[in-house]
Amino acid sequence: MRIFEPHAHMFSRVTDDYERMALAGIRAILEPAFWLGQNRTSVGTFIDYFDTIIGWERFRAQQFGIHHFCTMGLNPREANDDRVNDDVMAILPRYLEKDSVLGVGEIGLDDQTPKEEKYFLGQIELAKQHELPVLIHTPHRDKKKGFERMIDLIKDSGFPMERVLLDHGNEETIKITKDLGLYSGFSIYPHTKMDPRRMVSILKEYGMERMIINSAADWGISDPLLVPKTCIALEQAGFPDEAIEQLVWDNPITFFEQEGGRLDRAELEKPANIDRRETWDGNSVLRGQDPEKY
Repeated sequence: MRIFEPHAHMFSRVTDDYERMALAGIRAILEPAFWLGQNRTSVGTFIDYFDTIIGWERFRAQQFGIHHFCTMGLNPREANDDRVNDDVMAILPRYLEKDSVLGVGEIGLDDQTPKEEKYFLGQIELAKQHELPVLIHTPHRDKKKGFERMIDLIKDSGFPMERVLLDHGNEETIKITKDLGLYSGFSIYPHTKMDPRRMVSILKEYGMERMIINSAADWGISDPLLVPKTCIALEQAGFPDEAIEQLVWDNPITFFEQEGGRLDRAELEKPANIDRRETWDGNSVLRGQDPEKY
């Protein structure tokens, strides 16, 4: 089973996770820019982080045969922070032109403040200008209210619904989004958000069209193998292989290959080239070990 993991914060994962993900069938990963657990205090820390995502993380994934892509954005939590918000908006355009950047994200609402709405709409405009889709973070609290508010903002902005991935959904939100023409994302977690069993029930009721699942795989309690584990749950529930592959391969590729055209579907048909003799800025995943033994 080929898997495109469309939302994994690999910056927070150890290198062994890449190896385990590759062995589980994950051929491609998309890493959205987001919050690092505490607020950053200057734009320079965002620049270092963005450069790491498009540089070292892309290299690190390739060393295990995984294609690595990302989205770039000012996350909703730090949109409230006047030390960084305007400065990050000023540097985003140059990152949105990078080859491996497939969209704007994670953007959205968290505490659902006026400032979050301001910078959400500002980044929607950047997505229009750069002809990119948007990956949207939805609130952990008052989720239904947050979904409804963001949908209203998107409609008012005139942004095309088919270029919207509204993530972190659940059984309540799919009832709101199912007929809007956008993509519905679900983060599969060990104990919160969504789990494989509940995801199976949702897919039985609503089908695979415009559905996307991910592991998020962030710095909290999470599991980067929950997409392949959900594939097993779907198989055990009687879903045919072609339906599962639509969910975990075709759907995320179809979403992220829109407009800007930077995602080459043909390139994904084979694993990324592995050459352990290569380095990134002089550094290697082998940390001094002999590449001939790998």
